[in-house]
Amino acid sequence: MHSANLSIGVDIGGTKILAALVDERGSISGQIHRETPQHDVAATEYVLAELIKELSEGHEDLPVGIGAAGWMDKKGKTVLFSPHLSWRNEPVRERLMNLVGHDITLVNDADAAGWAEHRYGAGRGESDMVCLTLGTGIGGAVILGGQIHRGKSGIAGEFGHQVIVPGGHRCACGNRGCWEQYASGNALGRDGAELVRTKSPVAFRLRAAVGNDPEAVSGIVVTELAAAGDPACRDLISDMGEWLGLGISNLASVLDPGMVVIGGGLGTASQQLIAKAEETYRRTLSGRGYRPFARIRQAELGPAAGLIGAADLARENRK
Repeated sequence: MHSANLSIGVDIGGTKILAALVDERGSISGQIHRETPQHDVAATEYVLAELIKELSEGHEDLPVGIGAAGWMDKKGKTVLFSPHLSWRNEPVRERLMNLVGHDITLVNDADAAGWAEHRYGAGRGESDMVCLTLGTGIGGAVILGGQIHRGKSGIAGEFGHQVIVPGGHRCACGNRGCWEQYASGNALGRDGAELVRTKSPVAFRLRAAVGNDPEAVSGIVVTELAAAGDPACRDLISDMGEWLGLGISNLASVLDPGMVVIGGGLGTASQQLIAKAEETYRRTLSGRGYRPFARIRQAELGPAAGLIGAADLARENRK
């Protein structure tokens, strides 16, 4: 692979950091990973520098894109806040450039994943799209006119914190009734745990899978049992699909996208969830019958989407 076609993509997760070389077609090579030093700013930056140096060996002056959960300033220089890391108003770009000598682009991880799907995945050819990442919460990216829309302050796309049930479940953000409290992996796990606590006979497979321990229920466990045909877990997925579709309907009313791409660990694991969300979206969209529906698509690029998108944005910035 010729250096002129390459950039380095890095995706910082809560437990591990993934990095790889990415070419102009979105193909990756040499993927490596390290554990994330969550509570140590200097250690995190040292690990990032190690990964960048290892991947750039034999290549000159590769642009580097780094995706992380949190808010970046619009110039991509400072991490204003990152929930999984200790970055608070940290000039990460400058410090990393001093450590590795490469051009660095900082980007929100959901923006990076959304950009990758727009360029190489389910959103290819669509200039106006929304990408949702369903995991412990709901992240997202907005692509308008073929460009990432980040808003005035650079933090657009916090879809999970639209209040959809006033006075509802308490959210970690401090509000009640946020969308991600009803349509995320954490929400699915919470609802499954409640079903186990009731000792309901309809949940016998779920109870057996977690040894009757409600604390062991997760969104992944529920999703896997639903995929295997368990009726109780399929009902939980269906309920979550309703909430997901309602939120998508709200977004479509505001943004009028041509496509909604649903990714993240949960979004790529359940076709039933996507189908139910689309059904609800089509039933609740304002003006239905007099306007086109956005296409609802499952993301295609999987866990590598974040690093692919970050690398491509770094390449674009270099241009």
